[in-house]
Amino acid sequence: MSTTIVHLVRHGEVHNPERILYGRMPGYRLSDRGQQMAQCVAGHLQDADIALVRSSPLLRAQQTAAPIAAAHQLEVATDQRLIESGNLFEGQRMGHGQARFTDPRNWRWFANPLRPSWGEPYREQVARVTQAMHQARADAEGHEAVPVLHQLPLWLTR
Repeated sequence: MSTTIVHLVRHGEVHNPERILYGRMPGYRLSDRGQQMAQCVAGHLQDADIALVRSSPLLRAQQTAAPIAAAHQLEVATDQRLIESGNLFEGQRMGHGQARFTDPRNWRWFANPLRPSWGEPYREQVARVTQAMHQARADAEGHEAVPVLHQLPLWLTR
């Protein structure tokens, strides 16, 4: 049996001067620093035996995956299971904005932080990312795979 390595990678920093909870909203791209981060990861993995690069369908993850794939003459495949978590506050400003925790209109969404009540349940995120990870491992058997995804689904799966 050969060893297969799966590197879970979070996308680079996002250009978001409005400080919006962008979630699954399209069009949020990497910042200049995020582009540098993507290049840094590609450089770190340049000597790895990468046989597969998959990404969330969202732009920021695609942009992070692109230099990794290019360094290995691969295409970036899209996997919907790697998408950002769903969130009812998507499109709103967090903290002192519209989705603030101190606003009584929002309290019903914070009733159960372990579920969570404001978006996609944690267990569902872990299940879909785990499925994607196992598929990547199987498809890159004996080599290395790089799924590029988002912070919360990655941390929960970890």
